Amino acid sequence: MLDFVRPSKNNMKCPCNHVTLTDEQLAKVIMKYDSNGDRCLNKEDLKDLFKQLGSTSPRWRAARALHHADKNGDGYIDMGAELDQLVNFLRVSFALAEGE
Repeated sequence: MLDFVRPSKNNMKCPCNHVTLTDEQLAKVIMKYDSNGDRCLNKEDLKDLFKQLGSTSPRWRAARALHHADKNGDGYIDMGAELDQLVNFLRVSFALAEGE
């Protein structure tokens, strides 16, 4: 399971030994879930990603991610044009601090 920081309200740094990720590093993690190599994430890819992140409802999170990041409504998150939207969604959904 991937280990991410859940920052406190007071700061964005974790007092423990968890690793924080930059947007670029988080994007690389996300890209590993492109199951067929088409540079797009479908709902099943996203469900697998959220399951690995420890979500208790990965199907719901996948649907929310598509709603948030799939700007053209084709049912896929394009790794080029829409990946930044997914990274932002992950940061908000899981309260992930950005690494330096």
